[in-house]
Amino acid sequence: MDYALPKYYANINLNMPQDYANYNNLLISWGNFENYEVYKKLGRGKYSEVFLSLHTQSQVLCVVKILKPVKKHKIFREVKILQNLQGGPNIIQLLDCVRNPITKTPALVRIQLGI
Repeated sequence: MDYALPKYYANINLNMPQDYANYNNLLISWGNFENYEVYKKLGRGKYSEVFLSLHTQSQVLCVVKILKPVKKHKIFREVKILQNLQGGPNIIQLLDCVRNPITKTPALVRIQLGI
């Protein structure tokens, strides 16, 4: 069976350093969960729930994506992908990674656009 390659960036990973795709050794600097106030639920998916939030120190509206229990490597992979794509077109900026201090539930904080 023949597979068609993507029109753009078909071999992009061949030109990248090895650590570009290696998320197994990623060290996440966890921020403070207490810096965010949750206002309302915006949506949910199979692996997360998304809430409109406010960063209390800067008064910036943001979105907190609270991840449902999944294997650690899936969280690391998502963070690594967001870090690699940072600054690209149509990529929402990852502001912070936080964990609930009691439940250790991870959450990703992103800039809220269009409010």
